[in-house]
Amino acid sequence: MFVTFNSGVANLELKNQKPVSVVGRTFRYVSGPLKEVRGTYILTDTRGEVDMPNRNTKIFIDSNTNYSMSDRLTPELEEAKASETDEQIIERLRKRFEMLDKMTKASKKGHIRAMIVSGPPGCGKSHGVEAVLRKGDILNTLADTQPKYTFVKGAASAIGLYIKLFKYRTKDSVIVFDDCDSVFGDEVSLNIMKAALDSKAKRTIHWNTDSRLLRQEDVPDHFDFEGSVIFITNLKFENVKSKKLQDHLEALESRCHFIDLTIDTDHEKMLRIEQLTRDGMLKDYSLGKDVEEEVIAFVKDNANKLRELSLRTVIKAAELAKAFGDDWQDFAASSLLKRK
Repeated sequence: MFVTFNSGVANLELKNQKPVSVVGRTFRYVSGPLKEVRGTYILTDTRGEVDMPNRNTKIFIDSNTNYSMSDRLTPELEEAKASETDEQIIERLRKRFEMLDKMTKASKKGHIRAMIVSGPPGCGKSHGVEAVLRKGDILNTLADTQPKYTFVKGAASAIGLYIKLFKYRTKDSVIVFDDCDSVFGDEVSLNIMKAALDSKAKRTIHWNTDSRLLRQEDVPDHFDFEGSVIFITNLKFENVKSKKLQDHLEALESRCHFIDLTIDTDHEKMLRIEQLTRDGMLKDYSLGKDVEEEVIAFVKDNANKLRELSLRTVIKAAELAKAFGDDWQDFAASSLLKRK
């Protein structure tokens, strides 16, 4: 995701350096708008930009600031990206996923009430979030009690959403909507989410119609929600055609932090796969270093022929290597590659 400014200034926060105009410039979007003592800002990634810090930078905005969001690269950013080495790309992606880990921890502690995680399928979004939440919930795991987090996948009705929010309403609870795009397509569900993530200190959610299901589940018709919510989605909000739903989605976005994992090409995705594999993603399969390298080489050499270039494909290849030994690549070619 990228943000283009038609007005605004960047506070470089460097000694003796004045704010810089960003009129007409495009940067990678990180999160925001956010507020601090000095005002409202959008956090952007300005690494590699001329006259800008090689880090995340705050672009301060006001009511007159005109900016727009886009999921397409500008020619300038295309050029900057082309100049990155593989090592620089890997480091950029590592830092961005480390940011996701830290934001997830902050959600578990109740410091962040909502965030949207954007990135292509199969790059490890869900895996990273779940790993952080599981580690942060270790005491409940040891005590064999219900975890204080849950993943919601597939379809969810409005009343099902209401009940789920009630069950995970405490401050240290987190609900992760993982590719559960039905929440974004229903006006009632969006209104419930807007109430749950309101910026007010007290967030009260109401269900104003009679429901036998709520009585069966012993769920009240209103309650205060203090938990946090994480959305993991590939949905492009700007592509939603309904004007009414667009308004609700914009209101929901304004309540959430936005984490763009900056994976825009298959090459970047492949580098992320290599990084995770060499960081120990396949250790539970006990394949040995040589076979793990064979798995990476198979995926890399056949990147354009695979049914899907993703971490899931790497796992499938590892399963075949574990099951069939020296013959695993024959099975992988039959099951993982597209037909010619």
